Amino acid sequence: MPQLPAPAYPAEVLARLEADAKEVIARYPGSRSALLPLLHLVQSEEGYVSRTGMAFCADQLGLTTAEVTAVATFYTMYRRRPSGDYQVGVCTNTLCAVMGGDAIFDRLKEHLGVGNDETTDDGKVTLEHIECNAACDFAPVVMVNWEFFDNQTPESATRLVDDLIAGRTVEPTRGAPLCTYKDTARILAGFPDPRPGAVEASGGAGAASLIGLKLARGEAAPQARVVGPRGETPRDTKDVQPEDAAPHDPSPTEHLSSHDAPQKTSASDPEHPAGPAAEEGE
Repeated sequence: MPQLPAPAYPAEVLARLEADAKEVIARYPGSRSALLPLLHLVQSEEGYVSRTGMAFCADQLGLTTAEVTAVATFYTMYRRRPSGDYQVGVCTNTLCAVMGGDAIFDRLKEHLGVGNDETTDDGKVTLEHIECNAACDFAPVVMVNWEFFDNQTPESATRLVDDLIAGRTVEPTRGAPLCTYKDTARILAGFPDPRPGAVEASGGAGAASLIGLKLARGEAAPQARVVGPRGETPRDTKDVQPEDAAPHDPSPTEHLSSHDAPQKTSASDPEHPAGPAAEEGE
């Protein structure tokens, strides 16, 4: 059945949002480009993108509600139903999963009594699994309102959500101090972060993410690492050549990775039962 038109915002809310929307739209040469921040703006009002919020965005930008809905449903950062004050996302992509992300997600579902994309009865925490938090160096990773909590375990993640529900102060592993989901949405809409020191604390990537860049720039000395081919015992570190030694061709046991070491194949190993490579069908 067709839905009734979305209810309008109360007059005072509408006036405030219209003023904010005008400021956002003025930043762009084409008003349509303001859709993403406007969706964050209405999300900061209700904690999710409601039909009322999408109708507001459409009216402000001269779009149809279908065009706005197509965008709001494409990006997972826009919530489509009421959610908690804290969006707890557990990365269950490949690396985080094998490092413990699946175990963390299962523990939190049991501990909170909710499933994926569900909110606790007190409205404090919404739990969801995330495909990737782009922080594989710190796996397994949990994000709360897009702030990083690195190297988590089922136990530490349980303490984290308990602290959130109890209203205790929670500090991310790195990045800005934690704020509510609505406050985060307003910041993502492009409005200044009013919290003292929050911008300075935002920083950038962690040390584990930057070590490769530092090595490439020569700003960090590489650690000696010698891994032999599969099936062979690596040489002791006392056999590693000093840094000032003359360059030489590496022996098979000096490959940095056993996966890079040359391995015998049926075509190159005369002792292989299959013998040398033959023509197809022989």
